[in-house]
Amino acid sequence: MAGGANAIRGSRVGAGPMGEAERGDAAPRRAVTYFCAREHRTVITFAVEATPPEAWDCPKCGLPGGLDAENAPAAPKIEPYKTHLAYVKERRSDKEAEDILDDAINLLRSRRKSGEIIF
Repeated sequence: MAGGANAIRGSRVGAGPMGEAERGDAAPRRAVTYFCAREHRTVITFAVEATPPEAWDCPKCGLPGGLDAENAPAAPKIEPYKTHLAYVKERRSDKEAEDILDDAINLLRSRRKSGEIIF
């Protein structure tokens, strides 16, 4: 095997030329540009019939991008992490918490006296 034997290296058997004739015609498209608050510009291609969304996340910084270059959407406000205790304190006053704790302690003591709870 010399010279010509390597001519089809890297090809599959039956593979032909790839092009528009084999795949069919591409759907008509339009480019839509989104602008983020950090002045990044992102161009996304949509089908002509598709309705592009009002906002698109910037792939560079993650901020939302809008269609208007002069009025890019503001960065979303990020709420700090709240612990379970913080959520409980939002729902209950200190007086309610004391009452619930007292009820729980009294129930535990009564169950211990009756022998229902050993520890």
